[in-house]
Amino acid sequence: MQPTDRFTPNRRQLLTMAAAAAAMPTILPSGVLAQDRFPSRPITLIAPWPAGGSSDGVMRAIAESASKHLGVPVVVENRPGVGGTLGAAAMVGARPDGYTLTQLPLGIYRLPHMQKMPFDPVKDLTHVVCLVGYTFAIACTADAPFKTIQDMVAWAKANPGKLEYGHTGTGTTPHLAVEEFAEKAGIKLNPIPYKGSAELVPAILGGHIRVMSGTLDVAPHVQSGKLRLLATLGSKRSKAFPDVPTIKESGWDTISESPFGIGGPAGMDPAVVRTLHDGFAKTLQDPLLLETLDKFYMPAIYMNTADYTAYAQRTFAAEKATVERLGLARKS
Repeated sequence: MQPTDRFTPNRRQLLTMAAAAAAMPTILPSGVLAQDRFPSRPITLIAPWPAGGSSDGVMRAIAESASKHLGVPVVVENRPGVGGTLGAAAMVGARPDGYTLTQLPLGIYRLPHMQKMPFDPVKDLTHVVCLVGYTFAIACTADAPFKTIQDMVAWAKANPGKLEYGHTGTGTTPHLAVEEFAEKAGIKLNPIPYKGSAELVPAILGGHIRVMSGTLDVAPHVQSGKLRLLATLGSKRSKAFPDVPTIKESGWDTISESPFGIGGPAGMDPAVVRTLHDGFAKTLQDPLLLETLDKFYMPAIYMNTADYTAYAQRTFAAEKATVERLGLARKS
């Protein structure tokens, strides 16, 4: 005989209990509700450049690698234009849930000082992690009437206002770095903006411009003899072109280096930021991503969330000083 205080559910009671259990959220080992687990659906990562360029290629490699570590697809969405700032602009008003992210190029700290922008790069963004940097250079066509950067300066002085150069967008580093260099060299150049490397490189290969300032994704064309590399813009020579001097080595004190990383809207949950940081940081250990960085001559530059946030604050102030020095600050 069974004890009278023992409850033995009948079939109807079992079905009722099962239905109630199904309606209850699952508790993960960490104690977090399954429906609140992050991430649980695809993440959109905005690449603010045209498809097909070096930036797009690297962002797609980062997204593919991050997908493995985060456990959900990271889908790249191209939004080219306005000097690579459309991704940052898209963060304003976006839900700070970690499912909409963007690349944060250096121009987002500069352009707000040059023209009215719909975002503040310090107040309106969460800086998750810095991953990579650009190597910039000045190149010319193989038939250009100059073979060194000194020759180019001499030609520009002898032909004032006649030398055009293409760059990756008004206010981008390849634009302002050359303007600063030209000011120090005492020459006048005519800048022509393009929407990133995917438009710029075909323009110089097609003979539409004679000189360009951009990333080292022109390297294959330099190696094939179609283009000539005149100088790089970093603090050190490129490992890929150790015989090509920097602008500073050539006599003009101009150094332009450009780290970039991943960011989202302001107000993101710190736990979500940590998850994203860890997932994207692990991409720097992925041989396929490192191979892509080598392909486009980009160095890995890691900064954690705190360091990247501090970098953003410093850079926003420093870019203001640069823009004002070049006389490019907006009037109001």
